[in-house]
Amino acid sequence: MVNPWLAMETGGDPAERTRTVRRAHAEFLADGTVAAPVRRVVADSWRRSAEARAASDGAAPIELDEAALCAYREAHPLARAMPVFRELLGSFAQDGAHLLAVCDPQGRLLWVEGHRGVRRSAERMNFVVGARWDERHAGTNAPGTALAADHAVQIFAAEHYNRQVQRWTCAAAPLHDPRTGRLLGAVDITGGDHLASPHSLALVQATARAAEAHLASGSPEPGVFLSALGRDEALLVVDGERLRLGRRHSEIMLLLAQHPDGLTGDQLSLLLYGERDMRPVTLRAELSRLRHLVGALLHSRPYRLSRAVETDLGVVEGQLAAGHPAPRSARTAARCCRCRRRPACGGCGRRWRTGCGARCWPPATPTCCASGRARRGARTIWRSSRRWWTPCRPAPPPVPPPSPAPTGCAPPTV
Repeated sequence: MVNPWLAMETGGDPAERTRTVRRAHAEFLADGTVAAPVRRVVADSWRRSAEARAASDGAAPIELDEAALCAYREAHPLARAMPVFRELLGSFAQDGAHLLAVCDPQGRLLWVEGHRGVRRSAERMNFVVGARWDERHAGTNAPGTALAADHAVQIFAAEHYNRQVQRWTCAAAPLHDPRTGRLLGAVDITGGDHLASPHSLALVQATARAAEAHLASGSPEPGVFLSALGRDEALLVVDGERLRLGRRHSEIMLLLAQHPDGLTGDQLSLLLYGERDMRPVTLRAELSRLRHLVGALLHSRPYRLSRAVETDLGVVEGQLAAGHPAPRSARTAARCCRCRRRPACGGCGRRWRTGCGARCWPPATPTCCASGRARRGARTIWRSSRRWWTPCRPAPPPVPPPSPAPTGCAPPTV
């Protein structure tokens, strides 16, 4: 198949495809092996669903009641894009017996519209507003897998992890904030087997791009935003203009954003290279190339940014300081981008994670981030964010204070 995100080649037999994939699905549930002709994107999604212990036969949970849903979606940025969704997909869903659905980054369905009879059928599997359709709660499905893979995808019939959903076919595309590049949610079209064609996937992709363009068409919000969590290469957005940075430049920008008063060359070199003996010309060359990219945003003597830069790391730290749960971006960035392992204490090798409630003590540089397999950007993120990491095991108990000297007039021991 030329496009791995398409469920079927043009002219394929849907019935035969359903039978072969259903047998492969049963084998996977029985022994965990995935055989042909299951696509790689589907096999990866099945494994994620199984690891998350998603139900293979059940309805998706409903997380938002009517009152909470109304308030939440009115304030959601995708509310501004709903006229675009309805114009491009509304009549297609109504006339073709399909459903148009829009979800947030957590996979919660905010809008479900379309053919009335199809909506009633979808209610049996809780494909309704307020339901949670990410892979963790609903298994492999187009909106959930599009969010997990951050790519438009088509899921056909038996490719769904949950057996209750295997009579449906769907196509979905992720949506991003045009200013910051943050994931806003996904748009989905759901229906029968006739949706398993290149046209439905192309349609939702084009709709997603049109919606993003509509969101960007409003008055551009001035400012500088740096997205680094969970990325190999940071995304810098300056007054609506997007620039993808290399790994070393991503590290430098993140460090300077966290030190608004600036850093000397020695301080910046120590944060970037550690105790290694690096020639000053190495850092100066990197900064010269970065200045060529960002222009007047980078100043020297000391090295600093000329404008305040908001970072996704700062957003996470602010939410954690306020006692809010860590968002998905924080959990994603907790793993090194290539080795997919959590940072570890250099002394004991224990993995570090958030949310265990144990007291944190200053760890050494994480061993997995210091290894050759890890991304350098992950090491910088770890250094910057270690204030809110907690160890997977409790801190060692404090040493008890020495006993007080005895009082009184007891005679000394001879």
